[in-house]
Amino acid sequence: MYKRKLYKSNMKKYILFILLFSVVTIHAQTEVKAFKKGEWLKFKISYSNFLNAGNATMEVRETKNNGNDVFHVVGKGRTTGVISWFFKVRDNYQTYFYKESLQPYRFIRKINEGGYTKNKEILFNQTSKKATVKDYKHNTEKQYTTNNNVQDMLSTLYYLRNQDLSKMKAGDETTLTMFFDETNYKFKLRLLGREIIRTKFGKIAAAKFRPIVQEGRVFKENESLTVWVSDDENKIPLRIKASLAVGSMRVDLNAYKGLANPFPIIFN
Repeated sequence: MYKRKLYKSNMKKYILFILLFSVVTIHAQTEVKAFKKGEWLKFKISYSNFLNAGNATMEVRETKNNGNDVFHVVGKGRTTGVISWFFKVRDNYQTYFYKESLQPYRFIRKINEGGYTKNKEILFNQTSKKATVKDYKHNTEKQYTTNNNVQDMLSTLYYLRNQDLSKMKAGDETTLTMFFDETNYKFKLRLLGREIIRTKFGKIAAAKFRPIVQEGRVFKENESLTVWVSDDENKIPLRIKASLAVGSMRVDLNAYKGLANPFPIIFN
């Protein structure tokens, strides 16, 4: 039971912070350059650097809403191998956001984490700063007040990826707001620096970040979590490392296709 609760806590920590590892200015660009329809990313999740814990995928699709062009991103996560024997995870996250503003209008969260389930849909009205949360599991519907340019937990990543971080230097920070689980979360992200990291594809130039999470009214730095993204026009997640109460968790880019820009890899 202890291991199950610990792993559940660790998976939630991973899911929350995998969306927060770009650091950028908060003004949306009108032209999407970092990703496009057909982009597909797959990540390998490992525990204590040797135990295969699961995998996650993110795919960019396109659709329309009221005649407007929309990106539809589908994120899925699941446990595999030994971990799945005693704690099965099957998560499905979807976000719909407009191409022009990169603002979401719909978010879907359907999860099953070791028997703990949620089935929710959030409808955003960016003009009135309201979010309607439909809980299909408990058959409830509630409305909440949001902030300007609020993002959901999946659209956050794509909103941030499409910003210019080339002028940022070590120590630079930004603050954003994300609406998640009926709450407006404020957080800072700090650029730690740039470095070359080894991946299964070869060496890649990366920007290194650390989230600083707001607790109450105070921002607290989470030194146990470090995130690397490709230091190029794609700005795709490459690696996450997190120290846990017992052991550690690591997330690595394991496969990709359909990138919007060249992906510079150093082979020597």
